[in-house]
Amino acid sequence: MGKIMTAIGLMSGTSMDGIDVALLRTDGDAIVEQGPSAGYAYEARFRDRLKQGLEDAKSIASREQRPGILADLERELTLRHVEAVQAFLRQNNILRESVDVIGFHGQTVLHRPDDALTVQIGDGALLARETGIDVVYDMRANDMEHGGQGAPLIPAYHAALARNAAANGELVQPVVFVNIGGISNLTFIGADVGLVAYDSGPGNTLIDQWVEAHAGIPFDQGGMIASEGSVLPDLAERYLLNPFFSSDRRRSLDRNDFAPPKGKDANLEDGARTLAYVTAAAIIKSASHLPAAPRTYIVCGGGRLNPVIMRDLASEATAHGANVLAAEAVGFNGDSMEAEAWAYLAVRAQRGLPLTYPGTTGVRQPVTGGKFASRTAG
Repeated sequence: MGKIMTAIGLMSGTSMDGIDVALLRTDGDAIVEQGPSAGYAYEARFRDRLKQGLEDAKSIASREQRPGILADLERELTLRHVEAVQAFLRQNNILRESVDVIGFHGQTVLHRPDDALTVQIGDGALLARETGIDVVYDMRANDMEHGGQGAPLIPAYHAALARNAAANGELVQPVVFVNIGGISNLTFIGADVGLVAYDSGPGNTLIDQWVEAHAGIPFDQGGMIASEGSVLPDLAERYLLNPFFSSDRRRSLDRNDFAPPKGKDANLEDGARTLAYVTAAAIIKSASHLPAAPRTYIVCGGGRLNPVIMRDLASEATAHGANVLAAEAVGFNGDSMEAEAWAYLAVRAQRGLPLTYPGTTGVRQPVTGGKFASRTAG
């Protein structure tokens, strides 16, 4: 058993809606003690800057390049993370000196696993200097350098949570963690099989893009728009027949791999309803590639707050003999799980423990990762 450390995780996901912050006490292995968590939303103007950054990032050919606004955006993004950490410490009466490390995800602006290229903007050294806390960042790159897809990274944390829950007799295995963020991903944990994980398809990103384009709002809160519509079978089938789902090769996805429908394809409500169904059906379709049929799905990420997605997912899962539970039903926090994972991974990285495995990213052998920035450097 390693030293138990206090770590903060910072996540800004593909939905680009803000920064999730979570605190863990962990040895980076079996011990996980969850602390407080919080979310800090981006203002609309900064979200627009991030969207511009995604466009500018399309011309990146090497990880160090920062074309267009990306250099300035990287600094702006990092300083917002500094403010989030400071607010989090203040609001929870936590002394900066009591935190050993920050796990900093940054913002993914480009992810091309077939080209071994992934770019998360975020200046770890600046974050360390401004917060006065050591930082581990850029945790995907080493996986790619060893033949991996660079995603998903959260499965190591899912495995720790599942081990603890299974030890308490709370879960029927095999268990699959489903994270419905911008992209959805699965983590399979079975008794006799190593860790298996992969992206499963579009999560919230298509719905978000659809309602923003046609209603001027960033997402379908509570599935209210989708609940007024009907599933359009031809449109749904167009997505679910994508070769991604039938291929024997699992690969990680970029938010641009699936495009939202055209305006002529559906009205606002039917488009949102169909895309909610696609999100759920994609999860079950991708689960067919798992080593065994899941018995329990644990759903985390923003998508679990959309009751239309959850109803569709429960219906599809029940037809395959599985139960669907929101993370909170088994004592987990579905909002902060990714941020918690980054705290956990930061401690693993500091201990030199693997972050990724052949069954999660396709890496050749289990590898650690991350760059390290000291609070005292410079």
